[in-house]
Amino acid sequence: MTVTAPDPDPDPDPDEAQRAIEYCYDQGWSDGLPLVPASKPLVDAFLATTDSGPDEIIGSLEQVGRDCTVYLAAVNAAMAGCKPEYFPVVLAAFEALMRERAARGGGFQSTSGPAPLIVVNGPIRQQLGFNTAGGAFGPGFRPNMTIPRAIGLIVRNAFGIHPHVFEQATQGVPGRWSICIAENEEESPWEPLAADGGVTGGVSAVSATLTRTMEFVDNRHAPNPEDVLRDFQDTISRIGSQIFPKSAVALVLCPEHAQMFAAAGMSKADVQNWLLERSGRTVGEFRRAGKPEVTSRRFGPPGAGPHDDDGPPRADEEFHRILTGPTSIPVIVAGAKNAAISMVVRIFGEWSGTSVPVREKH
Repeated sequence: MTVTAPDPDPDPDPDEAQRAIEYCYDQGWSDGLPLVPASKPLVDAFLATTDSGPDEIIGSLEQVGRDCTVYLAAVNAAMAGCKPEYFPVVLAAFEALMRERAARGGGFQSTSGPAPLIVVNGPIRQQLGFNTAGGAFGPGFRPNMTIPRAIGLIVRNAFGIHPHVFEQATQGVPGRWSICIAENEEESPWEPLAADGGVTGGVSAVSATLTRTMEFVDNRHAPNPEDVLRDFQDTISRIGSQIFPKSAVALVLCPEHAQMFAAAGMSKADVQNWLLERSGRTVGEFRRAGKPEVTSRRFGPPGAGPHDDDGPPRADEEFHRILTGPTSIPVIVAGAKNAAISMVVRIFGEWSGTSVPVREKH
């Protein structure tokens, strides 16, 4: 008589999987897409990748009276579809985001519905299979898509920020919880963003900020770097996006544009300073667009100091600059070298100017 050994790896039961997915929906945990059911062994595998204890608080929103622990982050990262080895990157991204004053101060509840922009640097990009080339902002790569989704689920389930309740976006931003890019360090002529944020030596690190929207600059024909910079200047200075006297943008350059500027002898700081000096519009242009307050208000809470409108009116021909300094225009290199198309990313507030190293378990 022949005895057949039991199948050590039986086919999964699709009906049971469907019931688990529907259970997650019924609990209100989902962002609208199916979740991975977070079993205890799966969550334990996430917790095993970090030296932090499961009860350690890694972020708080005082205005809603909620904290996020490492354990809650692990559960939501598992449900987002992350692999356990992604978890140190999730923790670094969340820490970087919690360094943003706008994120802690109500950005997740804002009528703008801002989206986190997460930027990954260092060898972890290749180790985990991040997309570092074409389609940098698009789908198709598991770590790029699931890590920002984990952040979104943390905000939803740990902080309780649900649409139509605490989340009050007027329209919101497409892809609000899906923007995680890996910088194309191999084709960048400059140091990575993490080095600008204080993490040097090629260490794996994450930077993050909140963004309002993104606008592409397609300039593949201009041979003069200053002509291309004027194209960026025009996009940055669009009046429709301005609601405060000062604003911030991230410049996500394709390799062609970055290499063009570098070949002309320009550093990142040179690009930043060129645009800092020239980005803006005249007082008259703001007034004719129905936004005179942009040039007459001082950004800050009441009582922060004298306001521009305490004095005489500003002349129509006076130029109003909208950027303030290097942290108001971080420069990133991402995408493929196949067309000179770059991106201007509107920042909600201002980047903290700091990056967070990815801390893997020792």
